[in-house]
Amino acid sequence: MRPQAQTFPPYYEKYIALIKEENSIEAFQNNLIIIKDFVALIPTNKENFAYADGKWTVKQVIHHCIDTERILTYRALRFARKDFQQLLPFDENVYAANSNIDKRTLLDIVEELDTVRNATLTLYKSFNNETLLNMGNTSTGKVSVLAIGFFVCGHTLHHLNIIKERYL
Repeated sequence: MRPQAQTFPPYYEKYIALIKEENSIEAFQNNLIIIKDFVALIPTNKENFAYADGKWTVKQVIHHCIDTERILTYRALRFARKDFQQLLPFDENVYAANSNIDKRTLLDIVEELDTVRNATLTLYKSFNNETLLNMGNTSTGKVSVLAIGFFVCGHTLHHLNIIKERYL
């Protein structure tokens, strides 16, 4: 099942629209294959490349996707467990600035991404349809557990598209 428009804030729409799968499990699985195949094609000399001053490097962009997945999956877990408190937002630029990414390789980062994604997939496999429809509060509005999963996948595709367009 796909998330319905009333189960996520308008901000999520452009990300969810990038996902063609009809359920979150297939979306997570296919998305991981796409990510790994894409990152494998990034030349080593582009790992630390930023297309303009003040922009993130390729490694920072990929790691941002990991950080976002971790944080949003935590939100999904809380909402799945019926903890509906509004959770605080995070500052992606602070996270990027403090990730120590310059000491890591892209291969290492992809290994982390694989680990995080497999944990996310395992968590989502434990949710039934009723749990996927649980709604919780975020700073951008109410969102379902299901919509968070689709957003995570779409957010990653969005950033891969940016890498294709501006970095490679």
